[in-house]
Amino acid sequence: MSARLKRNAVVVTMAVLVCAAAALNWKYAGQEAVKDVQNAGTKILGEAALVSGTEDGEDAPAAAPEDESGVYTGSDYFASARLTRQQARDSAITLLQEAAAQENADASVANEASEGIQVLASYTLKEAQIENLVTAKGYADCVAFMGDDSISVVVSTGDRELTGEDVAKITDIAMTETGYGAGGIKIMAAN
Repeated sequence: MSARLKRNAVVVTMAVLVCAAAALNWKYAGQEAVKDVQNAGTKILGEAALVSGTEDGEDAPAAAPEDESGVYTGSDYFASARLTRQQARDSAITLLQEAAAQENADASVANEASEGIQVLASYTLKEAQIENLVTAKGYADCVAFMGDDSISVVVSTGDRELTGEDVAKITDIAMTETGYGAGGIKIMAAN
């Protein structure tokens, strides 16, 4: 097998592994969110934390520099899903950049890597646009996961169920932004 085919096989294999890791992380994060919802009944009513993160009567800790990792901790499914998605994309982009930067890399490998990076960047922009438009329609939060020919949109509707009207609104947004048909769009509620 020629070196070019080997490099292409490595790039494709790495992309598949990164996508599989992202899917597993997404599934695991969803299971953890369900556990958190199920365990939410163990909290004592009336127990509250101030915005500063301290209980009533406690002194607020000294302000620390804001760290991005601290923003995404806890049981917030949407923040966790966005972070996992971004980490998977960053890993894929790094692998593609390394494949393109190899000193003995063929021009076609570099072109394929560049196209892959552009596709991932396009997905990121479209996902962000969909998330912004869905939350602008009045939903509490939203996260989108885009693939080659399909997109999954997870929406927080607060305490209410996801209705047919909700699905129609979100499907319209996803179809407009991605160009995918309704059959390639999956919408789920995360309550």
